[in-house]
Amino acid sequence: MSLAAACSRSVPSVTSHILKSSRKTCRLLCISTDTSQADRPKPPRRRWRKRHESPCSSDGRSWEERLADVVTPLWRLSYEEQLELKQKQQEKILSQLSFDPHFPPHSPSCDRSRPLFPVLSVLPSPVREGYRNKSSFSVNRGVDGNPKTVGFYVGLAKERNIVCVSGDHLLNMPEKHKLVARCYQEFIRSSPLEPCLLFHTGGHWREVTVRTNAQGHTMAIVYFHPQTLTPEEVAAHKADLVEFFTQGPGSICQLDSLFFQESTMTRCTHEESPYQLLYGQPHIYEEVLGFKFRISADAFFQVNQPAAQVLYGTVRDLCVPNTEPGGTLLDVCCGTGAIGITASPKVDRIIGIELVKQAVEDAAHNAALNNVLNCEFLSGKAEVVLPGLMSCLSAAGGGLTAVVNPARAGLHYRVIRALRNQPAIRRLVYVSCKPDGEAMRNFRELCCAPDPKKKLTGEAFTPTLAVPVDMFPHTPHCELVLLFER
Repeated sequence: MSLAAACSRSVPSVTSHILKSSRKTCRLLCISTDTSQADRPKPPRRRWRKRHESPCSSDGRSWEERLADVVTPLWRLSYEEQLELKQKQQEKILSQLSFDPHFPPHSPSCDRSRPLFPVLSVLPSPVREGYRNKSSFSVNRGVDGNPKTVGFYVGLAKERNIVCVSGDHLLNMPEKHKLVARCYQEFIRSSPLEPCLLFHTGGHWREVTVRTNAQGHTMAIVYFHPQTLTPEEVAAHKADLVEFFTQGPGSICQLDSLFFQESTMTRCTHEESPYQLLYGQPHIYEEVLGFKFRISADAFFQVNQPAAQVLYGTVRDLCVPNTEPGGTLLDVCCGTGAIGITASPKVDRIIGIELVKQAVEDAAHNAALNNVLNCEFLSGKAEVVLPGLMSCLSAAGGGLTAVVNPARAGLHYRVIRALRNQPAIRRLVYVSCKPDGEAMRNFRELCCAPDPKKKLTGEAFTPTLAVPVDMFPHTPHCELVLLFER
């Protein structure tokens, strides 16, 4: 099928529906969550140098400006300018597909500096400031030399010029997260234990992660290196932490959950070192498109809840256009089940695959919580589970659509092979937070000519529509939803 034919089959109706639903969602969210923004005078972008009298860095910028340039590089631009920049960036990335020699030949008159399929305008985030529902704060030396400073790194480890700077001025951080970070800094400064700046040099207190939901419920997770402390000594310091956040100065944070993870590794899973609930509820809950989701300490959830509604609504509409309800939706890298559950009313069956066992448990719980009965979630590596699952799906018959939402590393080649070689999949939706990385390799593998040497023998997919969604205002990043058909 030609590209024009593929586009004419699905793009007009789907595009119209996405634009209508996303605008409606944005209007509702703006009314419900951001009504004060319209009446509030916009603060000047260069306000930090006047407010903070901290020493300037070697290039003349204040430490606050340097940090903002790292975490929120677009903070100096208006939001309209940010969207324009992101639009050009996404079009430039997707135009790479036009140059790929493995793709079907195009007319010499085509403008190869632009994608040869429609790219909608970036769908804006309904909330632009304080939108993050998860933030992780590091511990290191501050500008004043205090090693017990909580904030974000400025500098490079290889140049040994790292400074930890408070994030109180960052536009994407909510006030509650900043408050917890300040209180944690007060706690570790009152503790007799040293911070763990480098694992081989000792120390104990490490970073803190803060998670919140739209209702303001707050979860804090403190990371700790036990070094040579006895279990009894660690227990005493955990008790001090609980007392500080429940009865001491940290009680102002009104935490709903306080977790503690002790580990000798820089990063580890719940299975490797369990998250210990020291106080409060084991989960917080969030709502997306009318569905409620349980969030565990280490569960993945989109960091911008209002924009997540725009994203998941877009994915749902591309997976299951109004003209083609029913069938099976295969959700690869399903996380806690958000995409499948929000799409469940429009399909007969959802099958989700996820590596993280805790996320699969959350997904099953979320389906039951919402009385969704047509979802099944499987635990394991997608490249291991998917090939065997495909034979069962072929035998079952019926329409089959796939949606993939991998991490930045993209999909394993065996996953791409299984998807590409399954003829029942006529529509595939790829959600990428970094389309110019490994995802581009995936795009090419999905769309290249059949290649027996790579075991890519199935009919090639064709990209027919791209929809960027701004999940991260003030940064150059956005989510890209790309529809493939064959």
